[in-house]
Amino acid sequence: MQIRAAVLRTSPVNKPYADTRPLSIETVQLAPPQAGEVLIKVAAAGLCHSDLSVINGDRPRQLPMVLGHEAAGVVVETGPGVDDLSAGDHVVMSFVPTCGTCPSCMEGRAQLCGPGQASNGAGTLLGGGRRLKCDDGTDIYHLCGIAGYGEYAVVSRRSIIKIDKEMSLIDAALFGCAVMTGVGTVVNTAGVRPGQSVAVVGLGGVGLSAVMGAVAAGADQIVALDLSPQKLDLARQIGATDTFLASDPDIVEAVKEATRGGVDHAIEMAGSAPAFELAYKITRRGGTTTTGGLANPNARISLPPVHLVAEERTIKGSYMGSCVPPRDIPRFMALYKRGKLPVNRLLSSTGPLDTINENFDRLDRGEVVRHVIVY
Repeated sequence: MQIRAAVLRTSPVNKPYADTRPLSIETVQLAPPQAGEVLIKVAAAGLCHSDLSVINGDRPRQLPMVLGHEAAGVVVETGPGVDDLSAGDHVVMSFVPTCGTCPSCMEGRAQLCGPGQASNGAGTLLGGGRRLKCDDGTDIYHLCGIAGYGEYAVVSRRSIIKIDKEMSLIDAALFGCAVMTGVGTVVNTAGVRPGQSVAVVGLGGVGLSAVMGAVAAGADQIVALDLSPQKLDLARQIGATDTFLASDPDIVEAVKEATRGGVDHAIEMAGSAPAFELAYKITRRGGTTTTGGLANPNARISLPPVHLVAEERTIKGSYMGSCVPPRDIPRFMALYKRGKLPVNRLLSSTGPLDTINENFDRLDRGEVVRHVIVY
């Protein structure tokens, strides 16, 4: 079938993207689903910094490629062997397909699925195939096995979580990355307990989801840090007890004073080495610093290792919020329905596929938390 999709053909691309147009809206060919695959009519797809990092060259990928890894939609057709989904089912897509049988999957660490990571690195679906082609027959790669910046997508069944039909598909899309990563980092990786103190550095969609996760986990003091006053205001509205501009030259001392020496858990979600170092500095003795932000692969940090011993510090990395998507996305959606995770507050704006370049400019400038393409 023919579909319209946003295709990235070169990277890195200079800004502003409204002028350089890194994503071209093209008519491309989408093959039917094969064994273990599903054809989905995409309803909504979020713009995320992980997609932006492919455009700006921070995370090189095979090209040409259809980006988009945070999406929700409706099942249109299932391939052979898929007997637990039907046309009309509503689904969210997960950006790491999980095979269910590798050592990581078997020990409950689906986010580290070996075959899933390998297929993502190759720009293919879990089975190794590609279902997108240009009109001239050239193969197009799939970002994270999803390629959500197209009207339809063929994805592996292992990338799909069925959801209730009464759930807004626009809100549901945010659970595929921002909510899963942010909330999961707090409750799964960091293991925040009721009464503890938490700081979140970087308040994009993932960071603000982490603030929501800290509230839901029962944290007593929740400190939010960012360069944007508007995002600090939003953090307070969703439950942060203290907010600080990260540009303050005395930020470390200010946070330590407000938290009686530092927080139990500092969570870095900005995806930069300076942000991680700030998070480390505001963590108390005996505390845990967790990073869920994807920095440039060439970035480096400098930390005194003596702190790890003398202060019994812990450093953790969190990928995909250490989530098992079929387990955690329904849990987080249940909290949303009960008003415990106000995910709709992350939504800054919606718009058509045709304005994708302009809205990546807005994301890059920090003007939006989440812009969602609505088909």
